[in-house]
Order: sequence, then C-alpha cells, then structure tokens
Amino acid sequence: MISVEEALEAVLDLVEPLDTENVALRAANGRVLAHPVTAQRSQPPFAASSMDGYALRRAEVEPDAMFKVVGEAAAGHGYTGTLRAGQAVRIFTGAPVPEGADFVVIQEDVTRRGNLITLGHRVDTKDNIRPAGGDFTMGEQLSASRILRPADIALLAAMNIANVPVTRKPIIAILATGDELVQPGEAPGPDQIIASNSYGLSAMFEDAGAEVRMLPIARDTVASLKQAFALARDADLIVTIGGASVGDHDLIGPVAAELGMKQAFYKVAMRPGKPLMAGRINGTTMIGLPGNPVSAMVCGVIFVLPMLRRMLGLTEVYAPIRSAPLGREIDANGPRAHYMRATLRDGALYPDDRQDSSLLSVLAQADALMIRPPRDPAQNIGDMQQYLVI
Repeated sequence: MISVEEALEAVLDLVEPLDTENVALRAANGRVLAHPVTAQRSQPPFAASSMDGYALRRAEVEPDAMFKVVGEAAAGHGYTGTLRAGQAVRIFTGAPVPEGADFVVIQEDVTRRGNLITLGHRVDTKDNIRPAGGDFTMGEQLSASRILRPADIALLAAMNIANVPVTRKPIIAILATGDELVQPGEAPGPDQIIASNSYGLSAMFEDAGAEVRMLPIARDTVASLKQAFALARDADLIVTIGGASVGDHDLIGPVAAELGMKQAFYKVAMRPGKPLMAGRINGTTMIGLPGNPVSAMVCGVIFVLPMLRRMLGLTEVYAPIRSAPLGREIDANGPRAHYMRATLRDGALYPDDRQDSSLLSVLAQADALMIRPPRDPAQNIGDMQQYLVI
C-alpha cells in the first residue's frame, strides 16, 4: 500500500498531453488553448470616441467658444474630411475620431443652435478618446495553456481569430462491473442496486473537458470483462469501477493482467478509496476505482482529474488546496489519509458525522473534502484544516 502522494506521482507518469486540433471559435469555450494565438489586428483599430459629443481641437477649447458643425461620425461611418480651425464634427460613441481632431467634448457641455455649437463654462478636461491599440495591438498574443472562458472567446473574436488551436478532448471509457448493477430506470431485482458511479464520474469528467464513453455494465465473468476491455481499446483512458479488490468476484485485476496490463501500483493508504489500481493495458492507461459510490467519486477528484488536466496540457494539474478553521471538534485520525466530506458555513469547516463510503447523500450535501493526514491527532474548534472544493 502506497501513500496518496506516491499514487498521484504514479498516475501522472502514465499520461501525457494529447495532440491538438483546430476548432471554430464558436466551439472553443471551455477548451484548452494549446498554442499562443496572435492578434490579427489592433483594438481599437483607430482612435475612437468614448462618448457622444463633438470632436474638435483641444487647443481651441475655452469657455463660450463657438464652432461650426461640418459633419457627423457614427460607429461604422466615419467623417472623411479633415477638421479645420473653428470646426467640429458631431460624433457618437465608437466612431473614428476625424483627422485633425484630438478632443471630444461631451454633448452635455455644449449648446447647439442649427449648425453652431457653444461650449459651456466648465468643459471637462478629459479628451474622451480611446487611442488606437489601447486594448491590444496587432501581433500581441493570448498565451497558452489556459481553459478558454467567455471573456477569452470575446478577446479572440476581437483579435479576428476564427479558428482556435485546442488540445484534443481525452476520450475516457467508463467501465462499471458487477452482477448487482442495473441502469437507472430499470427494475432492479431483489439483490441488485442502481449503477450510480458511472453517471457521477461521467459528469465530473465531462465538466473537466473530457469526452466520456459509458460502456455497458460488465458482469462478473471473465468473458464479459474481456469483451468490455475490447470495447475500450481506442480510449485514451479506461476507468473501471468496482471489481478491484481481492474477493472471489473481483476480476478486474486478473483479467487485466491476462490482457497484458503492467500495473503501476495497487492499494493506496487513504479513505475512502483504498482498493485502487493503475497501469497500462496494451498501450492504454487504465485506472481501477473502488466500487463504493463515495470512494469512486473521491478517487475521481483526487486522481483522475489531475490525469485529465495533464492530458489536456494544463500546467496546473492539482486543484488548489485551501485552509479554513474547524467548526467542531474531531477525534484523532487513523493510519490512512482521510478525505472527509464537509460543508463550509460562515467560513468554518464542518465535517459530517457520517463518513461511510456508501453514503452518496452526504457527498451531495458537501462542498469540500477536508484532508486529514495519516495519524492526525484530535483537532479542536478553530484549528486550521486543509480542504479541496468539490
């Protein structure tokens, strides 16, 4: 049995960044930018008015000064002439500033009669002009690797980027095993339960940027498991659920070994989630998660999500570990690291009294996994604890 840290190092050694593909900008949100992209133009491409008002020369701005309005500039429709002394151009927000003008007086500071305007007594000294390239200039880059957010998509559009280089989505095959499992919506027999792990893990991995293929439930036979592994051959990562322990019906390990799996480790000193294995099978990375629902989900957070982030080419593969004071007293921990389901209330961590690895309802109510080191002594209210947001 190895430590969580050793297991993390081992599973990350089993994966590497995937190749890249180009996708349309409309499909790039949430994807990982694989390479830096370069702005194809400056923004704004010209000096633009930031207010509705009148464009004129700053040197001529003084109380009660009068100007002749010689034209108009609107967004998409600039004034083509050159501004001369004593002249002004009616201008609207976003319009190009006419040649010869270097100041926009806001319309509230102006009185207009016909084609003549008179400045007020207290004209704001701000020029109300957005300089050309004030946001970004042609040739500037958006750096990789990063998960593209809506703000990034808007920036790429402004840069005139229509196709975006992103890391290919990892293909994950999820293989649940067990004669006791039936799919949601089916009528379970008297000794059966609903397969929940596949659905929770699928949602988790898709949120992290993967393409998930949920395989049919494999029965507790060698033939069924071999058929399931054959269906997963083209995946980047095979995630099995259940059957990884040492009981008579736990066949994942023996069948995987028969198919050529080179095991990196088996069993991790943690709870929930001790019966964990990982390795390669015919060139494909595989990780075997425990069958207990909470154990599978917690191991997905601790181990599989960092693997996905590495496959996507992200430099920060670990979720940030945060700290908060303990909201209630807890007893000493045992010999394994414990990832306790907890809730954050008023800035304090409250681990649930019930930590059995079968209780999905407790996990669904939790928003944190409090991390307790092996043999951690009893903790008091206010003692600082580390946790992961879930």
